[in-house]
Amino acid sequence: MKNAVDRLVEKLGGLKPEAAIVLGSGLGPLADEVEDAIRIPYGELPGFPASGVTGHAGEIVAGSFAGRPILLLAGRAHYYEHGDAAAMRPALEVLAGIGVEKLILTNAAGSLNPDMPAGSVMLITDHINFSGGNPLFGEPSDRRFVGLTEAYDAGMRQALEKAALATGTTLHKGVYMWFSGPSFETPAEIRMARVMGADAVGMSTVPEVIIARFLGLRVVACSVITNLAAGMTGGELSHQETKDIAPLGGAQLSRIFRHALSEGLLDG
Repeated sequence: MKNAVDRLVEKLGGLKPEAAIVLGSGLGPLADEVEDAIRIPYGELPGFPASGVTGHAGEIVAGSFAGRPILLLAGRAHYYEHGDAAAMRPALEVLAGIGVEKLILTNAAGSLNPDMPAGSVMLITDHINFSGGNPLFGEPSDRRFVGLTEAYDAGMRQALEKAALATGTTLHKGVYMWFSGPSFETPAEIRMARVMGADAVGMSTVPEVIIARFLGLRVVACSVITNLAAGMTGGELSHQETKDIAPLGGAQLSRIFRHALSEGLLDG
């Protein structure tokens, strides 16, 4: 990890990001809003994942966003790509190693609530790990017993809620359920998820939350709703739909993040 930390510090050229954002499927356009951008392909940093998912660039984009130093991970590795829930651990360890303390996660998700349609954005208040996997499998220390009662930082959530209100952006709140993927859920699984208390379903984010809390990072996460979940419309789901709709919600998240950062709402 030290080699990757040293290499990233060198490439950042004195830039010291105060927060990092992980961009989910279809949310790559957010990276284009970074000013004086420094772009670093994951392949140049030892241990960083190679994402094989269309819509994930696989690069770090660092620079100024809303007048604040920021680092974006444009692309992530997923459990379904390699069967490794800890695929993002090296990248997050490097972020912690360069002094990042706050992590903002984004994803594309399916909605279980007709009142939260495609194009909506949802603040994740909690999650359900339905995948059966965990990124801390094999961790030898007792640090593996990570408490997740406050997995999603209350102060950071409040900051994004304030930013949404100030910008007139509707920000739904709900519970995210992690399925392993890569196949989409069945209608029966969606009915089960609703009974269990989920508001949205997806194939990422939860492993990163667990790793981040293991590393001591503060975490907040948002979903861009790209579709109503299986069985709710009668139509079939597709990844193309995710890529097509995600930028609509991404623009709303950009507005929320920009206000939260420019006004210092995430400083506390």
